Parts: sequence; structure tokens; C-alpha cells
Amino acid sequence: MEPTKKCSIISWLEEYWPVSTPFLAVYVTVLLVLFVLKENFALFLIWLQTPVYWVHQFEEYVYPGGFVEFFNRKVLGSKREDWPLTKTHALWINVPIIFVAFPLSAILAGLVDVSIGVWTAYFSILNALSHVGMFFKHGYNPGLVASALLNIPVSAYTVYYFATSYPLSLGTHVASFLVALAIQGTLMVWGLKFMKAKAEQSF
Repeated sequence: MEPTKKCSIISWLEEYWPVSTPFLAVYVTVLLVLFVLKENFALFLIWLQTPVYWVHQFEEYVYPGGFVEFFNRKVLGSKREDWPLTKTHALWINVPIIFVAFPLSAILAGLVDVSIGVWTAYFSILNALSHVGMFFKHGYNPGLVASALLNIPVSAYTVYYFATSYPLSLGTHVASFLVALAIQGTLMVWGLKFMKAKAEQSF
């Protein structure tokens, strides 16, 4: 009975995890404005990457949603909207990075050193640029509006702030960028190579 119970929980998460994003984004943003903004603006910017990205995920998977279907049909050229990229993949890509790694990095930025969280801004920019790139080839894609209006402006300002008003070393910026690039690059190689091959095998 236990495996069945576990599967039902995972299935529920696969279906409904994105629904939490607008509520979490509003709640966390309010807390940041009330308790972090005036006390530590640098840390505020690091923490802000998380609710901004939750808005991004809301557009991708809730309203208007349809990123999985878009990616399968338009990018991978699959005949099916639900394969090879699945809701399971969406869960295990998005939750570990944005629900775990982003907040954990912000916590460590506050407890250890603010530089630990800078990679999140670089990742937000790189991922947003991938949506912009898809726009030029495929038109609107879920996540594009948030990328253009939130991810890129907020994250670019964060990088600018840490390069000017709260200057960090060049090595910190390079390391942060490389971490972000490694994560985004892995996702793109997996999506555009491995998943593309699986889609082609269905023909």
C-alpha cells in the first residue's frame, strides 16, 4: 500500500505544485518588504529572485500555462503534447532549483556571505534569455512576459548593484555566472539534445 500512497502524493504534486507560486510570491514579497528591505538591501535583492521566479513559473504552468505542451510541440517537434517532456520532469526540474536551491542560497547569503546568492540572479537572466530566444523562433512561449518584465530587469539590476553599489570581487561574479551557466546549460543540453532525440524516435 505504501508505494501506491507515495505515487498518489507525487502525482498530486506533479499536477498542483505550480498553484502555490502566486501565493508564495505575494507572501514572501510582503515579508521581504516589511523585514528585509530597509535592514539589508543587498540581501533583499538576493531573496527577491525567488518570488520573481515564482511569478515566472506561474505564467509557465498556471496562467496562461502550457509550457510543457509548447516545448513538446514547438521546440521538440513532438506529435504529442505530453511527451517526451512530462509533468514529472517539470516538477523535478523546477522544484529543486527554485523551491530549494534559491531560498537555501538566500538563507546562506544572510548567514554566511551575501555572495553565495548572486548566482540566482545570473541564472534568472540566463533562463529568461532562453525564453526571449524561443520567442524569435516560435513566438510567444509561457514565461516570456515574466522574463521580459521581471526576471531580466530585476536580476540585471541585482548584478549591476553588486558590481557598483555593493561591489563584489570579479572572481565572485565569474564563479556565480559559471554556476548559473552550468545549471542552465545542463537543462538546455538535456532538453534540446536528449529530449529532442526521444521526440524524433516517436516518428
